[in-house]
Amino acid sequence: MERQIHELVKGGTDYVIALRRQFHTFPELGREEYETQKKIMAELKSMGLEPRPAAGTGVIAEIKGGKSGKTVAIRADIDALPIQDEINQPYRSQNPGVCHACGHDGHTAMLLGIAKVFTAIKDELSGNIRLLFQPSEERLPGGAIDMITDGALRGVDFVIGAHLWQPLDIGTMGLTYGPMMAAADQFTITVQGRGGHGSMPHQTIDPLYVGAQIVLALKTITGNNVNANELAVLSLGVFKAGDAFNIIPDSAVLQGTVRTFTQSTRETVFASIDRISSGICAAAGATYKLESSFGYPPVVNNPEVAKTVAKVGAAVLGKTGVLELNPAMVAEDFSYYQEQVPGCFMFIGAGNKEKGIVYTHHHPKFDLDEKALSYGVEIMASAALQLMNE
Repeated sequence: MERQIHELVKGGTDYVIALRRQFHTFPELGREEYETQKKIMAELKSMGLEPRPAAGTGVIAEIKGGKSGKTVAIRADIDALPIQDEINQPYRSQNPGVCHACGHDGHTAMLLGIAKVFTAIKDELSGNIRLLFQPSEERLPGGAIDMITDGALRGVDFVIGAHLWQPLDIGTMGLTYGPMMAAADQFTITVQGRGGHGSMPHQTIDPLYVGAQIVLALKTITGNNVNANELAVLSLGVFKAGDAFNIIPDSAVLQGTVRTFTQSTRETVFASIDRISSGICAAAGATYKLESSFGYPPVVNNPEVAKTVAKVGAAVLGKTGVLELNPAMVAEDFSYYQEQVPGCFMFIGAGNKEKGIVYTHHHPKFDLDEKALSYGVEIMASAALQLMNE
């Protein structure tokens, strides 16, 4: 049946590419994917399926095999980003300030291609395929939880998903056999001092100076407080204080992100942020407020499911085309599905320097080598078939 899948994927290449370009031309932000949802529903109905709305602007559909067996869910995220598209292509975004600069247009098209493959051979399947078109992956709290609440994983035995990945060359794929992507959290520290004239600092408590000490001290946490065997990143992206060169401000605001793979490391980092902020502010006579926002949990692949996916990937791309990656510190709400059932998330190489496809994800000139779409369809379809038979 793998050969049959290969031929069906080959025959559906133009269909998937055309869909990807249409979704790229008319992108929609998370929780606003109304036209995207309509298009997905229409395509699935044309295949004889009975899709239903889920999680507001998402879609769930089932392909029932001719024989009983396991159910494998395949997930695609469908939302775009608030970025102005700058690619010089006929499928450039027509929606100002909105762009599929992360590849979700390709994910959506690939899952529709997978649907077309499995509807053609459904009578031969020993099991079922659950299609999950998820909204709002880019916006916290994400759409995965709502999809699960709407029954996305009810009766599911395995779940797989993929991200078209520009850093990997076309013709390759990457995955891990454990932690794959990090938990992504945010913090805000507001330092309250006492403002005054720049010529009389002795009458003030300078929150900019206090904040600068906090910045330097926070950068020691991953080296001094986190176990050397654990992965953790702490980065600051915002430091705001004052509006005039000769006025010491009343307050300063620092914002940053924390990326970890275990709950214990997450707790260690945030406890250290609080302790450092408290100590430095107390020493200077300032006060502070720490606000923490916890994002998606880490993506952790089930080793056995990952082995199945890697074996299929090697059959499609060749053994050298399957790469075992180091965990990435970016985040994905696919993790919520993996907390419920065994699953695997993979990267499908979509970069191509020869074609000028070199701009990374979330860049206004981001694009992908569309040959990756067929690879993604075949790998995920074949992996799902293998998982149904395990």
